[in-house]
Amino acid sequence: MNRVSVCCLCWVWACTIPLFAQTKWFNPLKEEVSVIQNQGFPEEIGKSFVRLPDRAKEKVRPEVWNLSRNSSGLSIHFYSNAPQITVRYGVTSRFAMNHMPATGVSGVDLYAINSEGEWLNLTGEYRFGDTITYKYDYIDKDAYHQAGYEYRLYLPLYNTVKWLEIGVPEEASFEFIPRRQEAPVVVYGTSIAQGGCASRPAMVWTNILERRLDRPVINLGFSGNGRLEKSVLDFIGEIDACLYVLDCYPNLIYTDKEEVFRLTVDAVRQLRATRPTVPILICDHAGYTDARVNAVRDTLQDRVNEAGNEAFSQLKKEGVDELYYLSFDEIGMPADARVDYVHLTDLGMTVQAESYEKKIREILHEPIGQTVTTRPVSQRREPQMYEWKKRHDEILRLNESDPPKRVILGNSIVNYWGGTPVAKAQNGPKSWKKYMEPAGFRNLGYGWDRIENLLWRVYHGELDGYQAQEVVVKIGTNNLDRDDDEEIVRGIVFLLKAIQQRQPGARIKVLGILPRRDRESRVAGLNRAIAEAIAPLGLSLTDVGDPLLKEDGKIDESCFSDGLHPNEKGYGKIVKKIIQ
Repeated sequence: MNRVSVCCLCWVWACTIPLFAQTKWFNPLKEEVSVIQNQGFPEEIGKSFVRLPDRAKEKVRPEVWNLSRNSSGLSIHFYSNAPQITVRYGVTSRFAMNHMPATGVSGVDLYAINSEGEWLNLTGEYRFGDTITYKYDYIDKDAYHQAGYEYRLYLPLYNTVKWLEIGVPEEASFEFIPRRQEAPVVVYGTSIAQGGCASRPAMVWTNILERRLDRPVINLGFSGNGRLEKSVLDFIGEIDACLYVLDCYPNLIYTDKEEVFRLTVDAVRQLRATRPTVPILICDHAGYTDARVNAVRDTLQDRVNEAGNEAFSQLKKEGVDELYYLSFDEIGMPADARVDYVHLTDLGMTVQAESYEKKIREILHEPIGQTVTTRPVSQRREPQMYEWKKRHDEILRLNESDPPKRVILGNSIVNYWGGTPVAKAQNGPKSWKKYMEPAGFRNLGYGWDRIENLLWRVYHGELDGYQAQEVVVKIGTNNLDRDDDEEIVRGIVFLLKAIQQRQPGARIKVLGILPRRDRESRVAGLNRAIAEAIAPLGLSLTDVGDPLLKEDGKIDESCFSDGLHPNEKGYGKIVKKIIQ
């Protein structure tokens, strides 16, 4: 090697070292707690990228075991304010298949969630080799703050991940999010459930469903091997789910109709014996591309679906509760939504996810409306004060360990009043301690919450698992800047129906929106409209704002810290009407 070449190599090396030094790397498997999402058996496999525990190897067929090593449906959640994110990892098998690209078989997918709860898809440069690398550059800042985004990284659908690291610049913040505590939807299915043939991991229908429901969905789809087998169902029954989905008929097309009937009945009975109250959804075969012109395939799909319908009818006659069926017509798969005769394109995956979402929302009593105030969504507008989802997780744990007698739901006016969980700012701790604490209230207020944010929390367990004596609701002021009065009223009615469904034995007390500077007249009119709208629900409005007003109808500034949030004096004036 000549001197010029040596000098050039030294220069390249000198330039490369700072580039590597500027990136810090994070390994999810080295965290103290499990951070792998959408995974059953976290105590056993929470530090791996697989789907069944080691003890399954001797109990399920080898084909199922091998496919369980694939990371389909798994994801990693984290917070970061990095302007650049790099993901590097290694896999064990070939990158692509004849009918499915490398980006789906072996790639990853990154989504961000902004302060308003909106999902943002990131696209980046990727390279496949011994180390696969995805790099996302030029990530803009969030509109509300400098804390960045919540991220969800979806893992490969048809490959086994050996190792994985996430890199961000040295000066950037980074924090893994622990595994979600909510009961998941568990899907037992075929290659279609595993991901065949999505163009990228986020487009498998189970992951689309996870984003639409914003709750964990565990993917136990096994390509060619979803067969309603007792050995697999034994493991599924171990998972404390909110719903079991049985979607195995595409792998049972060559099985006798009587046997499909028996397998379905036995599967439901097996799960019901272990989990007597968890809903079960049986799903039809979505059909073949050419079934209308191919008599053989038309017969195959009809045979399994007829067996499924007959099994469902038989089980309902036996009195099996919480059993549901998703029909061929309800799925409504278009003929051009497949890669081949059966495996789905991204269009097909979207159609599948939408049909499942509609049915599952009916089962879980989580409807969505047409206006923004009736569509549940998370938020992260004030992370410098608190992490919204961390508070949610803390409340879920607290409600489980110490079920509350009374709860008050609301926004920052409630959040920063006092009580537990303790907030960084407390504007009225004396009145809370004197009145609310002895009455047994738990503070379920979140700073910056709008109606739809509270609806998300209600749908995600904050009123589940206990029977409250009283639920007090104080929400709506943060919707004033964005929504008209009709949308606000509609959202509050929608929310109250969800609360009644979850706490039918509780007294529900609806508080009027508090008066605020320069909004006194509008708030008064809005409260009258709310009172009228909630009357058909058997509810009335308690207007606690009068003591905060002067004779001219304007707020008494001495009762507020900023024209919106009451101070200790203000809380002292309204608290007695809340607890009476």
